[in-house]
This record gives sequence, structure tokens and C-alpha cells, in this order.
Amino acid sequence: MSTHAQRERLFLADLLESAGPNAPTLCAGWRARDLAAHVVVRERRADAAAGIVLKPLAARLERVQAEFAAKPYEELIQLIRTGPPRLSPYALKQIDEAANTVEFYVHAEDVRRAQPDWAPREVDPVFADALWARLERVARMLGRRSPVGLVLRRPDGRTAVAQRGTPVVTVTGEPGELTLFAFGRQTAARVELEGEKDAVAEAEAAKLGI
Repeated sequence: MSTHAQRERLFLADLLESAGPNAPTLCAGWRARDLAAHVVVRERRADAAAGIVLKPLAARLERVQAEFAAKPYEELIQLIRTGPPRLSPYALKQIDEAANTVEFYVHAEDVRRAQPDWAPREVDPVFADALWARLERVARMLGRRSPVGLVLRRPDGRTAVAQRGTPVVTVTGEPGELTLFAFGRQTAARVELEGEKDAVAEAEAAKLGI
């Protein structure tokens, strides 16, 4: 049975392929080739991927990622499609689903929403609930750098607190849009923000995400 992560993996690969290596993305300074290299390194080079969260290893990550970005673009796309090697933790379906569902969704939107003619993507209710379940678990981590209180709210009223404090800004939207907002894609997320004017501006400019 196909999982959310598997479907998003193939969707992301298709988007990267059709966009081409020089297409812009929402990731500052990255073209599609750089984003593809990031995805491959994250799954296949754990020794370098640790630099995503460990600053002392960031230079090594940058070097290894540049090496992969220099490979033929078609090879990078194929590596994404085929997934990690057998001995990678990501090869286990449970880990792939837990670690990659949101990762691939966000990066797919990084490609889609950087294009001038993009339109909102319809997310089915089951997938929306899966995104929300993951967002609830990591909301505090993603919102830890917000200078204002931050509450994420679905249209049905369910909420997740991303940052405690005052003044409070409430961000309302569908789970996929809230996910993008919380991962630092505030300008591209289709959400509504409520709160004091200055606090809303701070929430929109905050360095959210990992």
C-alpha cells in the first residue's frame, strides 16, 4: 500500500523534473538542482546530513551537497524516485512515513509556489489530518523562535500552540497551509492572521522552522 511519504516523494520528483534544474524555489538561494541535492544528501549521506541541525557540521554538509548538485540532474531525480539505499533508516516504511511525509510535502510546495502561475493544491482530508497530526507534535519546536505568542488553528477550531507568550497571533488555515507557515514559508502560505498589527508583522517575519 502506498504511503503519504511515497506519494509525496514521487510527486516531488515529478515537479523537480518538469521544472528543470534552474527553476526557482522558495528556499533562499536554492534552485531546483540545489533542492534535489539536499533531498538526496539527507537520505543517503547521514554523515553530512547531520549538518542540517548541528552547526559544527554545516560546512561539511554544504560541501557534500555541492558535490551532489554537480551530478547530472536526471541522476538526482532518479535517486529521489528510487529512495534511500536498503541500509538507510529511511528505507524502513515507518521511518520514511514519519520523517518524510512533511519533508516532501513542504519541498513540493517549495517548487510549486515559486512558479508565477501556481494555484492552491487540493489536499484530501486523510492527508490533511496526517499533516495536522505531525504539526501538533512539532509545533513548539517550529515556533520556538517566534517573538510573539503563536497559535495555529484549523477552520474547524482545533488548535496547536507553537509559542507561548503575549501578544498572541492566531494563524488560521488548512493543515497544509499551517504546515508551510510553521516551516518558515509564511509569505507563501494561504492563511489568515489575527492579532495586534505589530505582532502580526513580527509573526510574518519570524524565523520559523527547523
